[in-house]
Amino acid sequence: MEPHIRLAAAEAKLSSIFSKIDAQVKNRLGKVLKAFRDHRVGPHHFSSVSGYGHDDLGRQVLDQVFAQVMDAEAAAVRVQFVSGTHAIACALYGILRPGDELLAVAGAPYDTLEEVIGLRGRNQGSLAELGIQYRQINLTETGEIDWESLATAVRPQTRMVLIQRSCGYTWRPSLSILEINRIVQSVKAQNSHTVCFVDNCYGEFIELQEPTSVGADLMAGSLIKNPGGTIVTAGGYVAGRSDLVERATCRLTAPGIGSSGGATFDQNRLLFQGLFLAPQMVGEAMKGNHLTAQVFQSLGYRVNPLPEAPRRDVIQAVELGSPEKLIAFCRAIQAHSPIGAYLDPVPGAMPGYASDLVMAGGTFIDGSTSELSADGPLRSPYVAFCQGGTHWTHVAIALEAAVAAVGPAL
Repeated sequence: MEPHIRLAAAEAKLSSIFSKIDAQVKNRLGKVLKAFRDHRVGPHHFSSVSGYGHDDLGRQVLDQVFAQVMDAEAAAVRVQFVSGTHAIACALYGILRPGDELLAVAGAPYDTLEEVIGLRGRNQGSLAELGIQYRQINLTETGEIDWESLATAVRPQTRMVLIQRSCGYTWRPSLSILEINRIVQSVKAQNSHTVCFVDNCYGEFIELQEPTSVGADLMAGSLIKNPGGTIVTAGGYVAGRSDLVERATCRLTAPGIGSSGGATFDQNRLLFQGLFLAPQMVGEAMKGNHLTAQVFQSLGYRVNPLPEAPRRDVIQAVELGSPEKLIAFCRAIQAHSPIGAYLDPVPGAMPGYASDLVMAGGTFIDGSTSELSADGPLRSPYVAFCQGGTHWTHVAIALEAAVAAVGPAL
């Protein structure tokens, strides 16, 4: 079957799912608009200040708007966060102290957190080097939370539980809001003082509620992922209990300064506008995920999630089975990107990752995966992780090329 015919068949099969996503986007956008209206956002909030960033009205109101959208007591939305990993690290360092224990309940953490925790690397000031213990509950054989082990896992010294919402570079289901709520309830039943922290990267605006809507104490993520709406140029966020947000920002700036510092460098308009666009952009990415799953399942490849399964983040995994096909897939996506289509992705090392990566990311914002991108580690079983897409029709065009490049599964 020709690639364009295969794509047309997939689009027809998914029409009812696309309509449902559009209805969900309307609900999520309504929540954003209400927050803008409640906090009387106006053009005067687009102005910024320089230097220390004191009395930045736009930044202060954006924090309040973001907190309301996320059902959190407080939020800090900052361009000074280099990445989602940086925002997460600030939360970890802000709360954990020597002798505390960090318990990961969804298996191994994302690659970029391994050196933060101290699982890899030396002499960089990891949590382990500061005397903070780490333990994890491995997933079950089917990639699910081990609920039985979790029920008795929390100890008196377990200061924080790490809940990674997204699958990362693993073949497991990402977590739903209902599952996050169940984790929080289990943890709090064992130790009410344990902080439930969620790595929320790739998960914002997938569902109407966020982790902080269902009891999570704190969460963090990247602004060049979902909440930046594909136009925010840099940054990250923390949101949750006000005291925990402040502790995290004290690691971003300094104790005594915390959330009161950090100039936004005339980025306020983009930050507000990106938040407004975010529900629509996430909806388009979800459509692209469904389409990718449908097309490559029809070619005989394993996909995760399955084509008609509910989305829990904006990541779609396709198991290609060989390094040659993984590289060919990424090259096809790159060749149909708006920026750098002439570039040829080559596997290589990247800071924070244990394996060489091949990455297709012809995006307007460097490192953004809200725009269409695809990448994967050069390790068996050679899975391409597709993310984002500003409109699903762009995903469809790129997929035609990817189908032609890799062909059907053997």
